[in-house]
Amino acid sequence: MTISRSTMLGLALSLTLTACGDKAADPAAPATTAATPASPAGQTDWLTVNVATPEGGFRMGNPDAKVKLVEFASLTCPHCADFHGQAFETIKAKYVASGNVSYEYRNFVLNGPDYAASMLARCQGAEPFFGLLDSFYKDQASWTEPFSKLTDADSARLSALPEDKQIAMLAEVGKLDAYVRTRGMPRAKFDQCLADKGALDKLLELRKQATDTYKLTGTPGFIINGAVQTDVYDWKTLEPKLQAALQ
Repeated sequence: MTISRSTMLGLALSLTLTACGDKAADPAAPATTAATPASPAGQTDWLTVNVATPEGGFRMGNPDAKVKLVEFASLTCPHCADFHGQAFETIKAKYVASGNVSYEYRNFVLNGPDYAASMLARCQGAEPFFGLLDSFYKDQASWTEPFSKLTDADSARLSALPEDKQIAMLAEVGKLDAYVRTRGMPRAKFDQCLADKGALDKLLELRKQATDTYKLTGTPGFIINGAVQTDVYDWKTLEPKLQAALQ
């Protein structure tokens, strides 16, 4: 499936917070947390090894890990937020810290607010990315709420703007400037991040990668050592796959 840039920008301006997964994460699944172990003297602290990958994601951990886990996910997807809350700390402490598993997050954007938030989360690079990712998921209900109140007049005003100005205005109308300011991003940086055409193109490429290369139809989606994990949408179905790959 080939998606043109104009079609993708049309998707970007959708104000609807689109449903995210083909299957919901189990709401009854308990949240799991694990204390981050201290690294023995002389050992690499893999949790601090955070890099941007050539494929467009952000990776945490040993680049030569036996198991390479990739998650395609959306910042506006409730199932993705559920997965993050259930699994992220355990993935880091139990798997990434050991050096046996690396974890890479790739954005699979679903709607306009997702494009705006993703550009802000990504624009400062790999070091702050995972902290911002954690904030956007933990606060998902609050920062997405203003977008649900946008009016027809707001939509018309956005549509009248040039394409390269629409995402920035959507972020402002949705009050993302106030949200990221409380997390240390000044207004000048906010404007700079949202004006980056290359960053928007990268998000378009990542979505195309998810749909065309990996044939993903919902979020979250998982890749282990290059293989798509079919019918895996939550931690209780993903963790056995990780353990099997480590054998």
